[in-house]
Amino acid sequence: MSNQILPQSENRKKVLSFGEILLRICPDMDGEWLKENKLPFYVGGAELNVATALALWNVPSAYLSAVPDNSVTREIIDYLDKRDIDTTPMVFHGDRLGLYYLPKGKDLKNAGVIYDRANSAYADLKVGQINWDEVFEDVSWFHFSAICPAINQSIADICVEALKVASSKNITVSLDLNYRAKLWKYGKEPINILPELAKYCTLIMGNVWAANKMLGTALHDDLKPTEGYAKETLLQQATDTSKEILSLFTACKAVANTFRFDNGKGIRYYTTIYTNNELTVSEEYVSDEILDKVGSGDCFMAGLIYGFYNRLPVSETLNFATAAAYDKLYIPSDATTSTVAEIEKRIIR
Repeated sequence: MSNQILPQSENRKKVLSFGEILLRICPDMDGEWLKENKLPFYVGGAELNVATALALWNVPSAYLSAVPDNSVTREIIDYLDKRDIDTTPMVFHGDRLGLYYLPKGKDLKNAGVIYDRANSAYADLKVGQINWDEVFEDVSWFHFSAICPAINQSIADICVEALKVASSKNITVSLDLNYRAKLWKYGKEPINILPELAKYCTLIMGNVWAANKMLGTALHDDLKPTEGYAKETLLQQATDTSKEILSLFTACKAVANTFRFDNGKGIRYYTTIYTNNELTVSEEYVSDEILDKVGSGDCFMAGLIYGFYNRLPVSETLNFATAAAYDKLYIPSDATTSTVAEIEKRIIR
């Protein structure tokens, strides 16, 4: 199947990811971190995880967030620069960096996550503060996630501002429909915000339940994510959800869905992408035990961008993205550290 997400003339320009840079603090569950005075942390954030993966995979990658201007954040920016992420768009203002606490091994959607990101530099961004015409110079792809507009109305408005400029410049736009219930606290539900953003997007990724909650797409017989369903049922739902998204949002050319289910201490994982009137399904990955769920979905998103950016066939793009996401489950950090060659070894053929 051909790959027509990125205009032919736009190759080798940068992929710009936009979102909040965060520190993830990882206490263990038995209090040893208190006894030993050791508290592991990772630099992350959904969109930064994407930018980090793309840079590692030799896709020109830029990142835009907002941080206070101090010695700690300058060290973080230097750390990103050394990983070949273009941080020149970064905004320096405000007083604090966002944090979140997540005990080791827990999923971000788990109730164990504790956010400490109110009044962060990113949350305090205002419409008109970023010169998007300047930021989008030499950019062919813009990536953001549903976490951005979950923070507050101002960030939601900035996303609209960015998307209008990106659309006027024919920039490819990707959206990850990741839902974080603990972030939507400013009086709006995702369904009030996301459809306005989705209408500018070329590639939309998530799962059928997130699409239902955030874009209002239909679910068969009130499908619940915690219940067991035949794979054929879920694949039909993926097809129907994808078709509905494509009909609702005419700029969209491809819809990807992930299916990740607990398997004891491990997972069962497979994915789909619908484009050019065809559903492509990945192989199914099964594991008895994993190390860290954080960032796996971001790695899948990065894998999709990698494949489309490099004009790989759709099936190869999906296979790479799925293997990258599965591989990330064994890496104890927010972003992947695996190279393209290492991920290709993971692909089930």
